[in-house]
Amino acid sequence: MALEVVTFGCRLNIVESEAIRTQAEAAGLGNVAIVNSCAVTTEAMRQARQAIRRLKHEQPDRPVIVTGCGAQVEAGVFAAMPETARVLGNAEKMRAETWISLARSNSLVSDADVNPEDKTTVSDIMRESTLQTLSPNAFAAHTRGFVQVQNGCDHRCTFCVIPYGRGNSRSLGVAAVLGQCRKLVENGAREIVLTGVDLTSYGRDLPELPTLGELVQTILRALPALPRLRLSSIDAVEVDDALRQAIATEPRLMPHLHLSLQAGDDLILKRMKRRHCREDAVRFCAEMRELRPDIVFGADLIAGFPTEDEAMFARSLSLIDECGLSYVHAFPYSARPGTPAARMPQLPGEIVSDRAARLRAAAQAAHTRHLQARIGRPLSVLTERGNTGRAEDFTLLRFARDVAAGEIVEARATGANGNALLAA
Repeated sequence: MALEVVTFGCRLNIVESEAIRTQAEAAGLGNVAIVNSCAVTTEAMRQARQAIRRLKHEQPDRPVIVTGCGAQVEAGVFAAMPETARVLGNAEKMRAETWISLARSNSLVSDADVNPEDKTTVSDIMRESTLQTLSPNAFAAHTRGFVQVQNGCDHRCTFCVIPYGRGNSRSLGVAAVLGQCRKLVENGAREIVLTGVDLTSYGRDLPELPTLGELVQTILRALPALPRLRLSSIDAVEVDDALRQAIATEPRLMPHLHLSLQAGDDLILKRMKRRHCREDAVRFCAEMRELRPDIVFGADLIAGFPTEDEAMFARSLSLIDECGLSYVHAFPYSARPGTPAARMPQLPGEIVSDRAARLRAAAQAAHTRHLQARIGRPLSVLTERGNTGRAEDFTLLRFARDVAAGEIVEARATGANGNALLAA
């Protein structure tokens, strides 16, 4: 039977899941379910455990392999589950030899009597010092390709466990990045997305110390046939001068930046151990709009962080308007065991839920305004499967007619429905 990969969490996990699938299939591993887990919240961990039980219930004879950040930081939790056949760390999951070994092995069994340690292969992620090159894949019928240029994080935000799941920051060399991008273009990708855990830290571990902005400029110079280049989430205070220049002068660099903001109150930001203050965020968005008037912003914001009072939350809420955010990922704070924030005074659950709901409502209102402002305007859209597409500023369009994926077309929206524009 076919191999199944179930993915939780970030865009990087999605990219890595495709690499896992490719390597596992190449190794001849079939009739196996692989869960690529996320550790960012306790809810993400719960969902992964629930998926493991569901997969085993649906096909009792099919082994379930668990990997990802959840497996890296809490291997014992997953190894103790009788439904789990093997637990792999984040380093192990990216190695072709791991999947070759599993395909040749007869040890993929789920048994409550098996010692959890015997089915656990999780190395010390902090010892990883290089970034492996992933086989490039153009997803969505040769529409968009993703290139992992960075992994890991050297920062220690008080709410975040991801550095312990991903390790220290490490970057892919410029030549290797160019090689992946070139293959994607040759395979028909019309857009490339550069991804990473802490993307703006790119290059600090490399001998030449290239910056993210320099990498962007190099890609665009080397690949004139690439129509669109996009960045995943960035940290605004780490944006370098070369990236600012690219934003201002390179029309093929898409005018959409997703910012890791997390909060809008300075004291909460300090307790989060973030590297920016509220004014930094507001000023950055204003400066980028001066450089690129058509630019739009997304952001991550957390509601209900420990010690947050109503006035502090109000400052996060008002950040949506002050920064002019069009896309907001609003999260209720979830205490992650082992993080400093989990030891801070926690807010009652009902307050956290209420603030998260209010944050989502404000985010939805902002996105609705974003959509309404684009009705009737000419938009350059990269078409995707399902008669959908993305404008340069990442606005989702749904077409009333059949459109082939992988084409860049001009469109005008006639209306909006939910989170998307509607086009003829």
